[in-house]
This record gives sequence, structure tokens and C-alpha cells, in this order.
Amino acid sequence: MELHEVAIPLVEPFIISGGAITERRSLIVVLRDDAGHQGYGEAPPFELPFYSEETLGSARHMLESVLLPRVRGREFTGPDVIDAALRQHVRGNAFARAAIETAGWDLAAARAGTGMAQLLAGAAGVQPARAIACGVALGVPADRSLDALGARVLQALDAGYRRVKIKVMPGWDVEPVRHTQDILRGTGIPLTVDANGAYAFPEHERALRELDQCGLLYIEQPLAPEEIVGHAELSRTLTTPVCVDETLTSVGVARQLLALGGPLVWNIKVHRVGGLCEVIRIWKLARESGATLWAGTMPETGIGSQAPLAAASLPGFDYPSDLEPSARWFGRNHDVIKLALRKDGMMNVPGVSISRLLDHKRFGLASRRLL
Repeated sequence: MELHEVAIPLVEPFIISGGAITERRSLIVVLRDDAGHQGYGEAPPFELPFYSEETLGSARHMLESVLLPRVRGREFTGPDVIDAALRQHVRGNAFARAAIETAGWDLAAARAGTGMAQLLAGAAGVQPARAIACGVALGVPADRSLDALGARVLQALDAGYRRVKIKVMPGWDVEPVRHTQDILRGTGIPLTVDANGAYAFPEHERALRELDQCGLLYIEQPLAPEEIVGHAELSRTLTTPVCVDETLTSVGVARQLLALGGPLVWNIKVHRVGGLCEVIRIWKLARESGATLWAGTMPETGIGSQAPLAAASLPGFDYPSDLEPSARWFGRNHDVIKLALRKDGMMNVPGVSISRLLDHKRFGLASRRLL
């Protein structure tokens, strides 16, 4: 096994309510079996804890000191056994666990001569989609300019995205939403907003009710991650569906949301929930309860994007997912695996493992080996 750190600059800062990033720094796990097959996985938490408690530094510590030693030199019959080994007496640390767990899925796919999506769908007992619908996620403009936001929305329409999402926060919400809706009017492209937990209820009830009148497809993560009851109350208060993102960390939390009559739109981030085994558990519960799914991203590099791409190929991921072309985040010819958006706003689902998709030379230039 190997552990690498990869760093790829973003073409522009990505700003959400909690902070901003200017480059994608991630940890990459490489697993090899005795036959020479390789599996790749990514841990993409941010350097500072504005999205989750887990950070790049804490994930590195967990991987080097706790998690990688648990799998080194051992035999496993499948990714589910790796998942169980990583969970034993370990609370949280989902991003670090997901790096190894998704590398296990990719290694199994390489051994089977197929792709992660096909392997995942087989485990779920379904057929994967050959392509998935993509939506754009637009951060807050650095200058808080409606003109800058509008220009990005127009670019997204030209690119063919099937959904537009803009980041919001108190003081930057209703006005940019209405400005965006003016641009989208007549296109049939739905608009959503993502607050990343920036609002409080009932303190910001007025702003949330104003957003509720804007005809949005859903309002994503309006309240803080721990506000499970608050999101349930808000979903009964508003007409617009509420979507959970940071709140949805496990199938256990999903069960609580259902028991409380909470939101039925779920953004599943593979790395936030600890890997694809947990994705299957949440997916099964969603199928039973009627919840609508879509796949979110951090965003990751092309390596880490393969896992949410595989998840989004499952039936029940009905809304466009946050998988975007590499050029959107990193510019042309900088990502280690090129993701491309078709003119119809769809992205093809690969049928091969990551080692066959990876630009090994570019990966070598963008990364440094830690272990």
C-alpha cells in the first residue's frame, strides 16, 4: 500500500458559507494485491474544519497510525470485510475510512476486470446507469456581485448542466436567487440553493420563508449538521422540500430523519458517510422509504470522483448530481483523471477500474508520497 498527498490548484476560489478553498489537497491511498492489481481511493476533507470536524491533517494521522496498519498484509474477501475492519472501535473519521474502503472497491473491480459502478450495482442487485445527469454548484462570488453570479449561470447553461445550484448564506440569498431565476426563466433548468448550515431556526425564519416562495427544487442543508430535529421541523414548516447534506453521516442518522418525519431529499457524499458500503445501506433505506437521492462531491480529484459517479449510477439517484467536468475546477489537462460533460448534460459512467483511467504521469507530478 501507498499513501500520497495530491495538490491541484483551482481555477478560481470556491467559496461557501463556512470558508473558501483555492486548491484541492487530498490524500490518495493505493492498495495492491499479490497479483499486481491496484486500487485507488481518496480522502478529501478540507484543511480547516469548516465543513466537517475531520481535516486533512487528522485524516493523515488516522490513515498512517490507525487505519492502514489494519489492512496491510491481510487477506479480505471483499470491500464489506474491509469496511468492517476499519469501523471496529473507530468512531467518525469517515473521510479517512472512505479512502481505504473505496480503494478496496476499486481493487476488487480491477481484479474482476470491470468498473466500480458495475461492482457496486451488482452488490445492490440492480443494473447501473450508463450515464448520469450533472448539475453545477456555484460558489459565492468573491466580490458578492450579481453580475459575476449571472455570468457563471450563463456559462453553466451553455455547458448543458441539468440543474443549477448556488451557495447562499444570511445576507446573500433571496436577491441572488431571484437574479438567477430571471436568467433561468423559460429554460426548464431547476434551481436549488445550498446553505451549508449557515441558518438557524427560528432565528432566520423570515429569510427561509422568503426562499420558500422562490420556487426552488429544494433547499439544501439550511441548518447546522447536528440539527436533526430542526431539519425535521423545518421540512414540515416549508413548502419547498428540504435536503440534508452534512447532517446525513450514516444510515443511523437516515433512520432518525425518517422517524422524525424529516426531509426526504438526501445528498449522499460517499466520503462523508465513510464509503460505498454505507452508501448501499442508505440507498436500501431510501428505496424502502421513498427518499430521493443525488450524489454530492467535495469536490474531489478525478480519483475520488469515481466513487460518487458509481453511486449516482444506482436507481433512485433521481436528481442531477454534483459531478462536474475536470476543467470546471482545475482547468484543462490538470486533473489526474479527466471527467467530461456531454453536451446533453450527462456524464458517462466508466466500465473499468481507476488504474486504467489514471494519467499516471500527471499523478506523479501532482503528488508526493507519504508512505
